[in-house]
Amino acid sequence: MKKSILILSILFLNFSCSGIQSNKTEPAPIGHEISDEDGSKISLYGGSMSTVEVWENYITAHNNGDLEAIRNMNASENFRAIGPDGTVFAGTDAHIEFLTQWFENNSPKWETNYLIANEYTNKEGNLLQWVTSGHDITLNVDGNDVKAHQVHDALIVDGKVQMFYVYERAESPSTE
Repeated sequence: MKKSILILSILFLNFSCSGIQSNKTEPAPIGHEISDEDGSKISLYGGSMSTVEVWENYITAHNNGDLEAIRNMNASENFRAIGPDGTVFAGTDAHIEFLTQWFENNSPKWETNYLIANEYTNKEGNLLQWVTSGHDITLNVDGNDVKAHQVHDALIVDGKVQMFYVYERAESPSTE
């Protein structure tokens, strides 16, 4: 009788456990990165909001003209920034040199419209965390305010800005 109860108990546990499904699901891709090397598609996923915070702080430092904060938020090695005209700033010193003059001559101010965290793992197994953001920018050019729209793609590594691209277009005339 004890054997029968033991066998029934084991069978009951086996059947009841086999019906339990894991609540863990793979995250759904939100798009894909296309490899520069071979054109293959690599799934993109929603990223960590901590990267968005890094980029928001970076834009705030730019709005405040805080060159020291910008320097501290840039990655210490291999930092790169690519401007809307294709100019490459290799290293933090080149970036800060440009910003010093630009801030003085144009007083740029950004108004953020959106921030999107995304990430993917490359073929080498490295997690790459990006923030894509949209901004309205106002520059003072010869005493006149000039407005444009920018999209930034920023690679965040270990809480620092490793690199970013800026895409820009002039403000369109109002259609109202």
